[in-house]
Amino acid sequence: MQVTSGPDRGQKESLGITVRKKDDLSEWYTQTVLKAELADYSSSGKGFMVIRPNGYEIWELIRDFFDSEIKKTGHRNAYFPTLIPKSLLEKESEHFAGFNPEVFWVSKAGADELADPLAVRPTSETIIHDAIRNWIRSWRDLPLLLNVWNSVLRAEIKSTKPFLRSTEFLWQEGHTSHSTEEEAAKEVMDILILYKRIMEELAAFPVLIGKKSDREKFVGAVYTTTLEAMMPDGKALQMGTSHQLGQNFSKPFEIRFLGENGEMRYVWQTSWGTSWRIIGSLVMIHGDDKGLVVPPRLAPVQVVIIPILFSKKGSAEKVLQRCSEIQGVLQKTGVRAQIDSRENYTPGWKFNEWEMKGVPLRIELGPRDLEKDVVVFVRRDNGSKTILPVGEASAGAVELLSQIQENLWSKAKEQFESSIHDVSSYAELVGVIERTGGFVRSFWCGSPKCEIDVKEKTGADIRAIPFDQPDNVGESKCIVCGEPAKNLVYFARAY
Repeated sequence: MQVTSGPDRGQKESLGITVRKKDDLSEWYTQTVLKAELADYSSSGKGFMVIRPNGYEIWELIRDFFDSEIKKTGHRNAYFPTLIPKSLLEKESEHFAGFNPEVFWVSKAGADELADPLAVRPTSETIIHDAIRNWIRSWRDLPLLLNVWNSVLRAEIKSTKPFLRSTEFLWQEGHTSHSTEEEAAKEVMDILILYKRIMEELAAFPVLIGKKSDREKFVGAVYTTTLEAMMPDGKALQMGTSHQLGQNFSKPFEIRFLGENGEMRYVWQTSWGTSWRIIGSLVMIHGDDKGLVVPPRLAPVQVVIIPILFSKKGSAEKVLQRCSEIQGVLQKTGVRAQIDSRENYTPGWKFNEWEMKGVPLRIELGPRDLEKDVVVFVRRDNGSKTILPVGEASAGAVELLSQIQENLWSKAKEQFESSIHDVSSYAELVGVIERTGGFVRSFWCGSPKCEIDVKEKTGADIRAIPFDQPDNVGESKCIVCGEPAKNLVYFARAY
């Protein structure tokens, strides 16, 4: 693929990021998303956005990985209607009550009032369960493992931000039915760990995993498991959830099966989802004052090749030919490489533009390099240069991309670990939340009253109850009320 056109020269001055990340994270983030051409605002209304090719291709790489992995375990993709009758949403009362404030409603068809208003899909549990009750008859039909790729709409009344909080967003949502509670519980954890792999192996940032409190769990779930990332401003961001629904939906929707023993039983169900928030998180976590830094495994363009062209007779053609040869070799080894041969921009201008767009690795090639039969690699993550013989360009690119991925992971992990604070008093908890933010690790009695007290005083809530609890939980006291503790938990403010 070869770039042959670009922005007008009149736009040159506005291309760079004009604020430093540490000075104004919100403005820096917005500028980076817009100027790196990941997304743009839509005229559709508050909270709607257009995802541009640079952003959508990152989503495609996430989607392709996840899709491939779940298909290995028997999951299959399907599609269900966008509009859901109100009567279906009301079948699970807790679920309906939880989502009703966020739902967009269609009440007319042309000029005619609808007897049963239609909700624009906020999530798909009800529409899917209404369908699958006709598909499951006996134990032979189980497990039923479905996944859908779609968008959902939720009336967003808080401050909106591209990828992080929007009225409409892209995600996948899985919906499975099982013959036993144990099978459903295993599904919940298997998907949670797969999500963790996406964040850590592809997006190169760590996440905290655990259960949500009953107050924070998905409406209609028995329990909810979660993945929580930490942003540079000390706020947590929920990256995905996996829910044990138990029989909370199968009973009202009458989803039953004939067991091997001849008895009719209700199925056990799960649902789970992750969204394009992953993109917003990697922007915030890895980006710098120059703009975007994309981990190589999620970079639509992993290597950009920039020819250094001078007026020396015949040199330009030879340089471009060598660039094309290098691109071909890289692509044969699976590296996503692109040549920027635009003639109306200087090499320096191109360097800055591609750095802002976060391409992990740059190759510079000019007449002098051609004479020496070498290429110059420049890393986006740390700016270091490596000169290699042309014959080693392919192996060198693969190795450098691997080093960049690992370096981004190591830096993000260090930042994540430094964001966790242990406290021994309520006053200390409040002080940490107010001063630095981050995760505050402390003991909790399990009472919603104490949970709400922290929320009202600090704006922080329980982001996760880790699966692995310390041995001294039973000997510890709640950070709020001083009563015996039931869990070690992580508090944080969140997006």
